[in-house]
Parts: sequence; C-alpha cells; structure tokens
Amino acid sequence: MMYDERMVVPMRQELTRHGVEELRTAAAVDAALRDAKGTALVVVNSVCGCSARNARPAVAMALAGAAKPDHSYTVFAGQDVDATRQARSYFTGYAPSSPSIGLLKDGALVFFLERHRIEGRSAQEIAQDLAQAFEQHCTPAGATA
Repeated sequence: MMYDERMVVPMRQELTRHGVEELRTAAAVDAALRDAKGTALVVVNSVCGCSARNARPAVAMALAGAAKPDHSYTVFAGQDVDATRQARSYFTGYAPSSPSIGLLKDGALVFFLERHRIEGRSAQEIAQDLAQAFEQHCTPAGATA
C-alpha cells in the first residue's frame, strides 16, 4: 500500500532530523550498504501506529549515546517500495516486518529487531536494546578502533 507522501513527511523527519539518511531507491541502498565497512544502522520506517510511533524516538535516543554506528539509514515501507525490498535483502534470515531495525557490521547483519520485538514496548525499552547493540558492535564517538 502506498501512502500519501504528505502524510509520511513528519514520520520521515522524525528520523532525518537526527542525522538518519533516507535511502529512497534500491540503487541508493546498495550504494550505502554493499561493500560497506564499519557499522550501519538501517531502520525500516513505517506508518504502523503503535510500533513505529515508539521505534522512531527509540532510534533517536539510542543515537544520542556514546557508542553509535558509523552510518544511519532509513527506508520507508509502504512508500519507497524498491528501497525497502533491497534493504530487507541485507537482513538475512528474517522475514520482512515493519517497522524493523537492523545493525550491520562490515556488511553482515549483527543485530536485528523485528516488529514483534518492537510492538507493545516503550521507546525507552527499544532504545536500551539498540544502545546495548551499539555498545557491543560500534566504536564510541571520538574513540579509535
């Protein structure tokens, strides 16, 4: 289902204003993720009320911590269909779900939150999961690897 772009702009901005880069095409996804070195957060954004409403602020909270990914990207399910399909191709072993959040390290998926691990949980709980993944897999800002 395609959503009216005007409806999703505020949901997009909820991530982009925190430095998360939108990937709107399959080519942009591959350019960002194929052969990527370091860590990359990939958020599958969604209109889904309760889950996405908590996932977006959770991402912002987690990105405010000391340990954070080298790059942060987002695709929008139900809007940027080809980009979303391509981003999901990097989430090996998981069925498509929206919202969802993956962390890749040197191109390999090292952490993944499916929708069922997002819905029904507070933004703070989701952010804590992300922060723990960042601490485990990402270099703190200003530190050398």
